[in-house]
Amino acid sequence: MTYHPGFANHVATEAVANALPIGRNSPQRAPFGLYAEQLSGTAFTAPRHENRRSWLYRLRPTAQHPPFVRYDGAPHLKSAPFDELPPSPNRLRWDPLALPATPTDWVDGLVSYGGTGSVAEQTGVGIHLYAATADMERAFFSADGELLIVPQQGRLAIDTELGRMDVAPLQIALIPRGVRFRVRLPDGAARGYVCENYGSLFRLPDLGPIGANGLANPRDFETPAAWFEDVDAPFTVIQKFQGALWSTRLDHSPFDVVAWHGNLAPCRYDLTRFNTVNTVSFDHPDPSIFTVLTSPSDTPGTANCDFVIFPPRWMVAEDTFRPPWFHRNVMSEFMGLITGAYDAKEGGGFAPGGASLHNQMNGHGPDQATHEKASTAELRPVKIADTMAFMFETRHVVRPTRWAMETPAMQLDYDDVWSGFAKAQLP
Repeated sequence: MTYHPGFANHVATEAVANALPIGRNSPQRAPFGLYAEQLSGTAFTAPRHENRRSWLYRLRPTAQHPPFVRYDGAPHLKSAPFDELPPSPNRLRWDPLALPATPTDWVDGLVSYGGTGSVAEQTGVGIHLYAATADMERAFFSADGELLIVPQQGRLAIDTELGRMDVAPLQIALIPRGVRFRVRLPDGAARGYVCENYGSLFRLPDLGPIGANGLANPRDFETPAAWFEDVDAPFTVIQKFQGALWSTRLDHSPFDVVAWHGNLAPCRYDLTRFNTVNTVSFDHPDPSIFTVLTSPSDTPGTANCDFVIFPPRWMVAEDTFRPPWFHRNVMSEFMGLITGAYDAKEGGGFAPGGASLHNQMNGHGPDQATHEKASTAELRPVKIADTMAFMFETRHVVRPTRWAMETPAMQLDYDDVWSGFAKAQLP
């Protein structure tokens, strides 16, 4: 497959030569009788440096479909406002999401753990996991938010209106609000995490004093080349709209975009290309130094959501406790583990495919075994290898769903990891 490098770059791509019009976005008659359609990810009048949109040239207009009707699948997929239960201040942790026993595609395999904000007011996020064992034979899109997909087990072959992407564990996919897509499973089964961002579009964080280089490089984000499917056969399209699922039936494939240009498109990113910045003196930076993408809020520096990773890296610091320290945070932290072990939780309870939630201002940090080991370790350079944890961090309290609070996967003994600390002895 062919990809174009760069995050939110203007791309021009065509699957058929001369399908892109030259000089005019919407000519009186587009080449080959294609239909011109603009996909807008921001308001028309958004500042130029923030404006995101693409022009699509397709076999049929998207508007050609019968009415949508309610779809009753994906029974555990929820949306903001997450008000089934009162929010919990407790530290929560879950075992990995089990793969379904019956054939289940990516859409029906979505399970919501919680979220924040309001879809109607376009703030906050929904936090979901997926566990799937069957290819999608239909298309899906979210009208509520863009989707950040983090595979943990099994590759995803994602067909979108703007091109095709292969996304494996240790890679992520970002699919804009409204873009139709289909997920196939090359390995027969797949599991992973999804952040549905209702707020400002994800973008690369500013680097500030770091300078021009570091963290995620724009050129490492890959946008697919144009691809289309010319199939005249019944096809189901499901959309998520204001928290509910709706379905319609087409007489053709919706993946019929022959050419497109613009700066709003799906993309993938390889997390192993992240350029980690760390300390070489003492202490260590806040975890924000590992931010891959950020969705800003109306308060500068306080994100609607940050996507933060904890990748393999060297730890070098003098007279310093090196794992994440004990802390209470105005931000709320939902964590997942893609592979290996997280350096603050080495006791085995935080497993790949599992998750944890530490809501704002509630104390958390390393477990007792990790604290003891790190407090007495020889302070020499150490490589933290074979690991990739991540965090969806948000300014709002994450409100768990009823399913998340009642599933047998919840670890009812999570608080015990902090129960073995001895009282400090003063002179």
